[in-house]
Amino acid sequence: MRLTCQGGYYDEVFTFVSGNVALDFAGTVQERDASFVDLLTTPAALGEWLIAAGLLDSAARCDAADLARAVELREAVYRLALATTTGEPWRDADRMLVNRIADGPKPSIALRADAGVTRRGDCDHALARIATEAIELLGGPDRDRIKQCGRDTCTRLYLDTSRAGSRRWCDMTLCGNRAKSASFRARRGKP
Repeated sequence: MRLTCQGGYYDEVFTFVSGNVALDFAGTVQERDASFVDLLTTPAALGEWLIAAGLLDSAARCDAADLARAVELREAVYRLALATTTGEPWRDADRMLVNRIADGPKPSIALRADAGVTRRGDCDHALARIATEAIELLGGPDRDRIKQCGRDTCTRLYLDTSRAGSRRWCDMTLCGNRAKSASFRARRGKP
């Protein structure tokens, strides 16, 4: 089941609110500084995420090696995007990994008679698409709009597409309301 929200949508397990598939992929680890909840712990979970993200229409047969490559890519994308937000230099190893994976074949896309789109491929095809999206974002004009969520425990990165560039949270429902409630309780002196 998919629920839509202002900045994206929620799957039953996964959240897509970052405004870019590569940032959503990096967001499959929640609260990196605190509890470190990893949503991609099995090859099956990776396959499910690829479908939920709209990269493939049917489950790809992902194995342990695919999962290991996916985790490497996810962490490289996260470090590159985070460095972009802080103005730190990129690690060459991360940049080269993303470039290498992006160089692979992408999912095939076909327009159906009903005006829908079919996306086919395997895990490597989908990872190449994620890496390509990361390159286009990190090397493109929107790179300065990558931000980290303003909620204390959230480490999600997102693309701020607001007109003024003043968005503070990855998602108002996930983090904005929680941060506002915590601030209100702190001002009132209540736990």
